[in-house]
Amino acid sequence: METHDDPRGARTLAEKLNHLFATVHPGGRGEYTYREVAAALEAPGGPKISATYLWQLRTGKRDNPTLQHLEALSRFFGVAPAYFFDDTIAERVDAQLRLLTSMRDARVHRIALRADGLSPTGLDAITAMIEHVRAVEGLPSDPDRAAGEDPPAPTTGWG
Repeated sequence: METHDDPRGARTLAEKLNHLFATVHPGGRGEYTYREVAAALEAPGGPKISATYLWQLRTGKRDNPTLQHLEALSRFFGVAPAYFFDDTIAERVDAQLRLLTSMRDARVHRIALRADGLSPTGLDAITAMIEHVRAVEGLPSDPDRAAGEDPPAPTTGWG
């Protein structure tokens, strides 16, 4: 779904909004509607914004929202406003969102809970098994983590 027109990999506002809509939503249901987001942005005295304008931003038909709109969107989706301006921060937040999204799956959550309390040796054994199964299934071994580093702690405020 995401395309990178910039050779350095920079994403457009539309691509970032698409990612937020696709990943930040209540468990057990799909994406927020444009009307839900517009109403939520305006509710706490936020800026006036229409569902149509949100659609235009998400599709790239409009790409220059006000700072107030970006701040309201960042509050709604639980990300820092810098998410929309700084690709390094956006990538870090996206990694956190992938982790949080994976925890929505009850099976992934159950594995994580059962691993709690295991020794470092036990955790290494579990990690090796998971990496083996990922390789067998043709998945990347661990795209969000450099060898030996823990993933960043979630700080998006989304849960």
